Amino acid sequence: MDRRAILRLAVGIPFLGVGGIVRPGQAEHLVKPVAAAARPPAALRTPRLVMIDPGHGGKDPGAIGHAGTYEKDVTLDLAKELALQLRKTQGLNAGLTREDDHFLELGERVDVAREAKADLFLSIHADSAPNANARGLSAYTLSEKASDAFSQALADKENYADRLGLDLKHTKPVVADILMDLATRRTKAASLVARQGIVRGAGRDLRLLENPMRSANFVVLKAPDIPSVLVETGFLSNRQDEALLRDPAQRKRIAGILARELATLLASPTFA
Repeated sequence: MDRRAILRLAVGIPFLGVGGIVRPGQAEHLVKPVAAAARPPAALRTPRLVMIDPGHGGKDPGAIGHAGTYEKDVTLDLAKELALQLRKTQGLNAGLTREDDHFLELGERVDVAREAKADLFLSIHADSAPNANARGLSAYTLSEKASDAFSQALADKENYADRLGLDLKHTKPVVADILMDLATRRTKAASLVARQGIVRGAGRDLRLLENPMRSANFVVLKAPDIPSVLVETGFLSNRQDEALLRDPAQRKRIAGILARELATLLASPTFA
């Protein structure tokens, strides 16, 4: 069963195993026949859908560089170019959580991706780093405990609210817990694969941050049923990175590299 099938069972098909408990591995043969009539999982859709999230926006400018570069402008331009290249050169579908300069709460960004049943959620950023010398691309997955103080500092700056958005209130608590655990395990594993693929692939052409694969408790990565990665394309707190990200030609180049790696990633068995 894929992630979305598991969650469909959680929110719409109550069932019990022996003694009222469903053990891992029992779920598939306990599903009622009506489940077969449910809409097929989004993972079967062609082309695959990447939901791109340009960080910040509106009243939230994000980081502001030494030359006055606003993170919200950099991320929006990068996200639009990435979506364009995914559609035109890679044959993938791409959506944006925002297409102009307006503010979205973190939970709303997650909701947009989940409602679209995206195959991958990619949040684009160009933050201010705790260390002004830090520069280069890096990627982050969700973890309750940050991999390091650097990642924790970034997450603390990004998190305004903590809202998961999954409604399991009509499901028996034991069943809901088991199904949520199954779904989030699969999602976490796919997110790690995505992070590794993006970093290793992009690293052939782009400068990487030291230890570029990190994790922290980013609210925007908390969709339980969609693999999610936050990519720092560079840091506006670093003058060299800012100069790079201010250049439209360089932003287009970065978008092209990310599009190439995302296409490779979504063609892999992990996302089948």
